[in-house]
Amino acid sequence: MENAKENAVESTMVELVAHTILQGSDAMFGRFLDVTAGAQRRFEQQDWPAVHTALKKRISFYEQHVGLVTSQIEIMLGRKFANRHFLMSVKQAYAELLHDYPRYDIAESFFNSVYCRIFQHRNIEHEKLFVHSALQTRGPYLANTISKFYPVVGNIHTALKRVIEDTPFQVKWEDLERDLAALAISVLEQVPDCQERECTIEMVKEPFFRNKAAYLIGKINIEGSEPYPLVIPILNKGTLYVDACICSREQISILFGFARSYFMVYCAIPSAIVAFLGELMPKKTLAELYTAIGCQKHGKTELFREYLTHLDHSTDQFVAAPGIKGMVMAVFTLPSYGFVFKLIKDKFAPQKAMTHEMVKEKYKLVKEHDRVGRMADTLEYRNFVFDRARFSEALLEELLEVAPSIMKVTKDKVLIKHLYMERRMTPLNLYLERASDADKLEVIRDYGDAIRQLAQANIFPGDMLLKNFGVTRHKRVIFYDYDEISYMTEMNFRKIPIPRTPEQEMASEPWYSVGADDVFPEEFRTFLFADPQLRALFEEFHSDLLSAEGWQNIQSKIQDGQIADVYPYKENFRLSYFK
Repeated sequence: MENAKENAVESTMVELVAHTILQGSDAMFGRFLDVTAGAQRRFEQQDWPAVHTALKKRISFYEQHVGLVTSQIEIMLGRKFANRHFLMSVKQAYAELLHDYPRYDIAESFFNSVYCRIFQHRNIEHEKLFVHSALQTRGPYLANTISKFYPVVGNIHTALKRVIEDTPFQVKWEDLERDLAALAISVLEQVPDCQERECTIEMVKEPFFRNKAAYLIGKINIEGSEPYPLVIPILNKGTLYVDACICSREQISILFGFARSYFMVYCAIPSAIVAFLGELMPKKTLAELYTAIGCQKHGKTELFREYLTHLDHSTDQFVAAPGIKGMVMAVFTLPSYGFVFKLIKDKFAPQKAMTHEMVKEKYKLVKEHDRVGRMADTLEYRNFVFDRARFSEALLEELLEVAPSIMKVTKDKVLIKHLYMERRMTPLNLYLERASDADKLEVIRDYGDAIRQLAQANIFPGDMLLKNFGVTRHKRVIFYDYDEISYMTEMNFRKIPIPRTPEQEMASEPWYSVGADDVFPEEFRTFLFADPQLRALFEEFHSDLLSAEGWQNIQSKIQDGQIADVYPYKENFRLSYFK
């Protein structure tokens, strides 16, 4: 009788805990949608500072709600039921709640986060978590409800007009007929078949918002061929206008790239948006697409799943990542895998006056800031377990030497207590060693553009050596070393004082005072470029970045509240009246 009573109590607690976690997931996503819903208002009111505040706020909700649910469960349970049998029962009950639940994907990741928080990222075993989805064979829930169809009946202009008119903007258009005429011409140039064969435009009903732009995103379905993307960026300068037309798979992939801030698009069922985007960008993984629309915590879950699948289909060993070794981070990778693993060293070089917590704060800053397509996103993991057999002995020895405090090595496993995963790129210095003259010119110009755009976004990269930048498959230059970044508004850009005596002029050390936040851009010319050819290329396009005045000018605009326009697509996709 006593056992039956205890079993009934335990069963009730199992159900209660499962419902508590799901309610927490719902509450978190409700606040996520509330902030997302305000994106149109912020865009229409040109409230650009609020755009960045909302981005940071939306990211914070997840951890807040995980903490709230964890506290609730600990109050409800104490340590009484914190055992394997009880937790497995909770997971089973939770999985049953998700059978007809539209956001099962997000809810599974939320469960994993709560579990890890309760156990402080210890005692993490795959069977206790949704490492693989309990509903992985299920398709997107109501995916066909997020889009609307516009048949093209002999006239692309009419279909495009309906697309624009169905978008519920409250701000007047500068010249909608002009925009529609230019838009139709651009579509026909990029997709000439769209008026000659049976064709339908299919658009996501809700606009995508990011930074200072709204994007209408859809596809052009042509009978007998793969769909073409259709992206219509809309800008607001007091009145609305269409800035560009993008029907290129490569360009939409860049638009949704890993170095950009997350989009805000109102959708109660993220899997439906992800399924739609996946048709436009088949090379992008679920992890990339979920992350791009702001569901970065579930993106992290999907990335881990993709990583496990890759391990199952590969045999190579982890090795140190190519490039010059960093003073703060140790970096390793699988040669066959598209990501790197970064961990913070126990001790830094003497010139790096910082702590582990300071480094983590820099990475958090990057996560929450506008990355303007120039800083790689990172996903943070704790107690990450590797198969020791996949580690080369040389790598294992190196990691144990530089970061023993966060390493635990057994006969079969390598556990790293804290690390970041980041998209792998070719280090810029290595890329330039084997690049053609044409490629050198392209990437050095883009390297300067990257520095300038980061500065305009109020980010001073700090260590701008070529080794701290990578080159993507699209030949875009991306910054990835964050331990020395600062806000532009915190820096003091100075000219080197003119020496007053021959002794000062010949001195090997600065004879003038140098503050902690002082920067002397004149030094970049020789500090960044040992190769005269590269130096000359940089000076050709970016000479202002080699003077204090150039940086002070950018700094002054930031202080005046000016937010620079950074177009996440190539100039040739802008409409004719902007070219």
